[in-house]
Amino acid sequence: MKHFMSNQRPEREWRFYIDDMLSFAEKILAYTEGLDQDTFVSSDLTYDATLRNLALIGEAATRIPEDVRTDHAEVPWRLIIATRNRLIHAYLGVDNDTVWSIIQENIPELLVMLEHIQAQHRDPPSCWNSDTSI
Repeated sequence: MKHFMSNQRPEREWRFYIDDMLSFAEKILAYTEGLDQDTFVSSDLTYDATLRNLALIGEAATRIPEDVRTDHAEVPWRLIIATRNRLIHAYLGVDNDTVWSIIQENIPELLVMLEHIQAQHRDPPSCWNSDTSI
């Protein structure tokens, strides 16, 4: 019996990546809630987990199709992806002031934008069938 394996994975619906971005952003806010910058930076576990989730937001953003990014130009897609690239490739060169600013200012704003996109592109309930009349 022959088994065929493909290097290509099936396309994942882009809306799931929006859900992922929301989840990662919510984790960042939960991890850093009640902390000041010094406490955040000195807590290795929190710091590492937060940077990981920042990078994952950027990774998920790369999976959003260009037409969706264009339709939602209010989201700073390029900056999000550039931040991911900086975190992944900078190793020890991460600027803690910038990271803290992103957490405090940009993540809450991003959450609002992503929730708006999610609400706009949500499937109607399955009971709303065009063949069904009231």
